Amino acid sequence: MIGVDNAAEAAALKAGVVVRELTDMDRITRAVALLADIWGRSSNPPVTAELLRAFSKAGNYVAGAFEGERLVGACVAFFHEPAGSALHSHIAGVAADAAGRGVGFALKLHQRAWALQRDVADIVWTFDPLVARNAYFNLGKLGARPAEYLPNFYGPMSDAFNGNEESDRLLVRWRLREYGNSTGPVAAGAVPVLSVGADAGPVAGRPEGPIGLVAVPRDIGAMRASDPALAQRWRVAVREALTGVSIEGFDPSGYYVVRRES
Repeated sequence: MIGVDNAAEAAALKAGVVVRELTDMDRITRAVALLADIWGRSSNPPVTAELLRAFSKAGNYVAGAFEGERLVGACVAFFHEPAGSALHSHIAGVAADAAGRGVGFALKLHQRAWALQRDVADIVWTFDPLVARNAYFNLGKLGARPAEYLPNFYGPMSDAFNGNEESDRLLVRWRLREYGNSTGPVAAGAVPVLSVGADAGPVAGRPEGPIGLVAVPRDIGAMRASDPALAQRWRVAVREALTGVSIEGFDPSGYYVVRRES
């Protein structure tokens, strides 16, 4: 596991942080406050200190990224069926002023090293398929593979990210021993299944051929704030476009590469 540990340490060094497990209540409470601030849920945090304390004591993954003594990122995962063979990574977040420098990547590589040390081969998690930056990070940079589209998985969510719309999620599986071997999506001969129209709305194309491209908005968060109805149109359109297909990956120019199932 030396190589795995070295990769995690290198990612943390590049991001300017040290990633540590959180076991004491002071740091756990700080993680809860950080995640509440990130999600804009100070009165109803997405996780509680009591839950994270129990997770940590039971041997699950509760970790934070520190810049000196300041906590700038946190990640929480718990063991997944069958019987400890995988982790479900429930939540991860990075402070706004620390975003864009690889803190989230450092957290995920630390989580990978932690899991492999415990003979855990896979980590699964969900994310909003409309958030382009997360789609590229999860599918493009980490190489996680889409497993299932989950309509309105959590029910309506009212916070700084979700804007009280339906909470569709894409479940992905990260095969930890295959990390670094991803070749990226192959889009040769692909045709648009869903494009961005002149009004910034979704435009459905004619699904011809086996490979298609499904666009998402460049910044769905801004759209939810400025035009919730348009954001909801995108939710429905992307849900329809990603149902009944195999998702091959995500291109950094802003679209999923999909293969029609025969």
